[in-house]
Amino acid sequence: MKFDRNVIVGWAIAFFLGSAVTAVGLTMTNRVKPAPIVITPPEPTPQPEPTATSGPMRVYVSGAVTAPAVYELPLDSRVEQAIEAAGGFNDEANTAVVNLAQPLMDGAQVYVPSQEETAAAPPVVADSRTASLNVLSDTAVTDAGGLVNINTANSEELDTLPGIGPSTAQKILNYRDENGRFNAIEEIMNVSGIGEAKFNSIKELITVGENP
Repeated sequence: MKFDRNVIVGWAIAFFLGSAVTAVGLTMTNRVKPAPIVITPPEPTPQPEPTATSGPMRVYVSGAVTAPAVYELPLDSRVEQAIEAAGGFNDEANTAVVNLAQPLMDGAQVYVPSQEETAAAPPVVADSRTASLNVLSDTAVTDAGGLVNINTANSEELDTLPGIGPSTAQKILNYRDENGRFNAIEEIMNVSGIGEAKFNSIKELITVGENP
């Protein structure tokens, strides 16, 4: 039996193609299916418990400092930090009588006396919630309740007030001579050299007496 060459070649190609298809089919059938991917979110990080934080304390710095005012300071502050917050001592300050290491509390007043004030007797530097006051001499008590009458007090009596030295006392007398009596204690701020800070340190110690 005689075979045509073309027929034999066709059978050979068909055989190889069939073998290849069969091999691919077996490979696809036996392929291992991939495992499913599971995404697990991380555990939440525990947050620290909030802690209560005390706010700053407020301290009134007055007297012979650069910028008298109320300042907020950390709770463990001392007089030194209060003075620094107020711009430091001015040229009139008597720094020798101020205890820079003294601790402070909320609502305290730090009063820095001038050299004129402490020439006779050193004043008290406040370390409590009350204002700092000088101890008045007997001659300064010129009105009921131990107040200095700024309409009748002389230079020596005015000089006993905190922040009022001889030169400022003379300015008060000159103001009275030129403008007449004070009708309210707030009018003393019209005198040169007496601002709101100095007035606040003496307002509890002065009076204008009874108006005529």
